[in-house]
Amino acid sequence: MATIKEIRDRIDSVNDTRKITNAMYLISSTKLRKARKMLTDTEPFFFATRAMISRVVRHLPEGVDNIFLETRQDIPEKDRRKGYIIFTDDKGMAGAYNHNVLKLAEEHILEDGDNWKLFVIGEVGRFHFLSKNMDIEESFMFTSQNPTLHRARKIAAEILDYYYERKIDEFFVVYTTVHGNVCETRFEKLLPLELITDIQNELIPGVLREEFLMDPSPSAILDNIVPNYVTGFIYGALVEAFCSVQSARMMAMDSANKNAGKMIDNLKRTYNRQRQALITQEITEVVSGAKALKRSKEAKKKGANLEKR
Repeated sequence: MATIKEIRDRIDSVNDTRKITNAMYLISSTKLRKARKMLTDTEPFFFATRAMISRVVRHLPEGVDNIFLETRQDIPEKDRRKGYIIFTDDKGMAGAYNHNVLKLAEEHILEDGDNWKLFVIGEVGRFHFLSKNMDIEESFMFTSQNPTLHRARKIAAEILDYYYERKIDEFFVVYTTVHGNVCETRFEKLLPLELITDIQNELIPGVLREEFLMDPSPSAILDNIVPNYVTGFIYGALVEAFCSVQSARMMAMDSANKNAGKMIDNLKRTYNRQRQALITQEITEVVSGAKALKRSKEAKKKGANLEKR
């Protein structure tokens, strides 16, 4: 059984740890408010760009040749080169956040054999795949803790280069969104744009369309707005991932604070029992010593009386 000093040291240690987890909870709550504002500010641009792409594609004249209009459906599924953009955090202590992202990514990667490339954001993902000897095509060496539009443009530029040069036929994104206090890990196709594919499938050949003037050309317009859409999507995913990890960390730290409180209560009860038992033992020893001393004095007194007789 632990001594009183060991229990007291344990209580102090748990208290110190709870101060750290409580500080992390407060920091995450502040960052979450900032990230949600960033997400709210980003949404109008993203939806406006999406609406513009939809409008342009619906009014494209026949015979327009552009890489973003390709569906890559002519390539057999097993032969398509796929790129996975995976958003993880730079550190742990965020519950199952990183685990869920990596698990979902690996489930899809294993289905594709060896015909894939990894594009990883976040140190946790980078170390995870390196530890499994899985080649990383591109690891973006900046922190995922501070999403910026500049970083989104850099990621989008790298991805689009692979797509323009036809090194990758399809790009998929694995990231996490947050709704209230619930984090949802998502797997979405980025390129070719399913938005364009869906609109093309809806169009009926030979049907007259609204006259739509595109200057300098329909292909040039697509070459301008689609990369902007990809950049906006990447930035949105960065911010969503940042929101999600802060929310997950808040819940993890809140749970840690509650567990620390329960642990301290149990340790205090054990400490009080040990202390009470020690005090009781000391009182018993004092009383026993006093009784023994009294008996000794009485025995000496009786011995002296016998000698006088």
